[in-house]
Amino acid sequence: MSSNSNLSFDEHRWIINIRRTLEEELENDAEIPVCIFNVPKALMTSDPDSYTPQEVAIGPYHHWRPELYEMERYKLAAAKRTQKKIQSLKFQHIVDHLSKLELKIRACYHKFLDFSNETLTWMMAIDASFLLEFLEIYAIKEGIAITRVSSRSMSHLVDYAGRKSAHNAILRDMAMLENQIPLFVLRKILEVQLSSLELADDMLCSMLLGFCKELSPFKLMQDIPKIHISQCAHLLDYLYDMIVPKVEAPPEIISEADDQPEAMEGRYNSSGNSSHIRDLFSEIWKIITRLNKGPIKKKSNRRMRTRIEVNRPPLVEEITIPCVTELSKSGVCFAPTTGNILSITFDVKAVTLYLPVISLDVNTEVILRNLVAFEASNASGPLVFTRYTELMNGIIDTEEDVKFLREKGIILNRLKSDEEVANLWNGMSKSIRLTKVPFLDKVIEDVNKYYNQRWTVKVGKFMKRYVFGSWQFLTLLAAIFLLLLMTLQAFCSVYRCSRVLHINSTT
Repeated sequence: MSSNSNLSFDEHRWIINIRRTLEEELENDAEIPVCIFNVPKALMTSDPDSYTPQEVAIGPYHHWRPELYEMERYKLAAAKRTQKKIQSLKFQHIVDHLSKLELKIRACYHKFLDFSNETLTWMMAIDASFLLEFLEIYAIKEGIAITRVSSRSMSHLVDYAGRKSAHNAILRDMAMLENQIPLFVLRKILEVQLSSLELADDMLCSMLLGFCKELSPFKLMQDIPKIHISQCAHLLDYLYDMIVPKVEAPPEIISEADDQPEAMEGRYNSSGNSSHIRDLFSEIWKIITRLNKGPIKKKSNRRMRTRIEVNRPPLVEEITIPCVTELSKSGVCFAPTTGNILSITFDVKAVTLYLPVISLDVNTEVILRNLVAFEASNASGPLVFTRYTELMNGIIDTEEDVKFLREKGIILNRLKSDEEVANLWNGMSKSIRLTKVPFLDKVIEDVNKYYNQRWTVKVGKFMKRYVFGSWQFLTLLAAIFLLLLMTLQAFCSVYRCSRVLHINSTT
């Protein structure tokens, strides 16, 4: 009976919500893209704890999880302190303001929100109050004077020094993709408190800037780009814009790629005129490496295939790169930069790979994974940050690789060991979709070109592929060895081997 009544109630509420959504016209509906997504399943299954809040639920996706409901008392305490700040007005006044934005709030979420208007607006008002109180820490660090109402009940959660485990746990939860609320909700509450949208934006900007400095694994540049609050959807979006440079998708240009290998090869062979002997060895090497590849196809066919595939997303094999230890042995140097991901370059003349300095602590893995998930869900262009994580995944295999980068100043390790850092990078999932990131693809290509042109690498690959990895070659060696033994046996049956080899025989 109760189940039927609940089903009837749910259906009735669903019909009311649908009718109201269709009847009420939202003027800015076309300008509000979905910005708060569910984490793609391929990423969620790899490490669920990095995408699922462990301490506090912000927003509707995880609101009813019983293990997170203990934090409601702290949220309500924050709401009470917010009411004290607006003095003569009641908290209901904030809820009334947010109720006017209810359809706009719903439009931000990818998932259908099965909440009534009143439930959703109260949830947003309370969660946003808690979030703003927590973000006040970073506004104070940025030098903004705030009249704050102290709370002993929150002292074990809100740590102005940032050393307590609960503080870091809440920080990680605030950066999760499924644990976001729209920034315009925070703007509206601050506007009610400060009675000015301009002051609200200045305050929120200081909060977010301090928040990004705390969580960003990269050192933010001194000349930080001015990002207006209205251009960002939520906290994670603001953090992404601060860290990841804007890169346009490469234009679809059909190029004659037949001359590129020769041009690239000439870059690494020598700085002066190439010797005829080296050219001869290069031609012999090309012939040897084509022995097991079947007949050589016509150049015109290869050119047609190049035109078709030049703008396709790269294959997984094309982003393979040797690890740090192997690159170092082949002569590649590593140097840190103080810039962002755009500063990743490979200097061919100096044979130096430049990488931005990255600081790794207890919060970093969650931040990296959720930035990748957000980029995969939201970005329409190249997956720049994802390709960076794949690059680091490729060059770091063991703790020796981490130790080398740490000694070079590229990795600042605040975890327990280098092994933890290696496990962090090796555990990062690959991209949901493969895409071209021109400047990173160029770096990977140049590094691979240099590495593959080393004669020690060529000989090692040749031995591995054509000697140790070829059963035909091993069979030939065994047949030759057996033939030699049979020849020796026949020789010894005709001639006395002891006389020929001067071996003394005893009777």
